[in-house]
Amino acid sequence: MADDPKDIILKYVTAEYLEEGADPLTHDTPLISGGIVDSFSMVSLKRFLENKYKISIPEDQATPEAFDTVNKIADLVRRFTKA
Repeated sequence: MADDPKDIILKYVTAEYLEEGADPLTHDTPLISGGIVDSFSMVSLKRFLENKYKISIPEDQATPEAFDTVNKIADLVRRFTKA
């Protein structure tokens, strides 16, 4: 499904942060602990998600652990789109 948050997040992270020629990302690729997304990039990713899904992710929920994989980010998005 094209509107699946996982697919949208994967596409965004791949386009914005993955270096050319790098191995493709999966929904379970470690993004932060794997060095693909740094703290500055995490802030822009959070802003993208908040704008895309019209949500507000509290700072205390926007942790490196919560942003470490596409699956975890999608879970975070789902939690706040239902709220």
